[in-house]
Amino acid sequence: MTTAKFITFEGGDGSGKTTQLSRTVDWLKSQGKDVLQTFEPGDTALGKEIRRLLLSGEHTPVPATELLLFLADRAQHVEKVIKPALAAGKWVVCDRYTDSTLAYQLAGRALEDTQTLRDMLAWAECGLSPDVTIWLDLPVEDAALRMQERESGGEAANRLDEEKTSFHQAVYQAFDSIQKDSPQRIRRIDARQSIEGVQADIQAVLGQL
Repeated sequence: MTTAKFITFEGGDGSGKTTQLSRTVDWLKSQGKDVLQTFEPGDTALGKEIRRLLLSGEHTPVPATELLLFLADRAQHVEKVIKPALAAGKWVVCDRYTDSTLAYQLAGRALEDTQTLRDMLAWAECGLSPDVTIWLDLPVEDAALRMQERESGGEAANRLDEEKTSFHQAVYQAFDSIQKDSPQRIRRIDARQSIEGVQADIQAVLGQL
């Protein structure tokens, strides 16, 4: 029996993450895997309330508060959803995890990247790191065009989507740096390809597991 794996998907808004994650889950199931698809923030009862506070725009948290809310959501998610699924032998595929927090909250919000904050991020993981992370690499300019198409199609943007270009540039550069620091875990996929091309690359990476 193959050991259950924890797989995370990362990337900027507009990178096709939701589409590719869903296709990947279907493919893993076709390979005989028992798969749990989940996401952050918000995939627990408590997390739904945290997600609303973070993304609705009703109240704008200061950067430190935003970071702490994401970490609270993660700790709840790991203990209530991810760890039990892995213990039951399920493969867990998660939309966003700690790499997003590094990119969006530390880099995007220009929080000082100190060892203290790194320790807090690790603490919120409750000892659980991904086996492999898929980073859908899409330059900011391409992502902006895709987001415009989504909004013209009636899809509402959340508070983070509406940040300035400089914010999204900082996020992109952070993902790039994070991937270069952990190339064995974080696998870069060119998200400018067709949907089918991106999925083929993802399957090639995960097939190695």
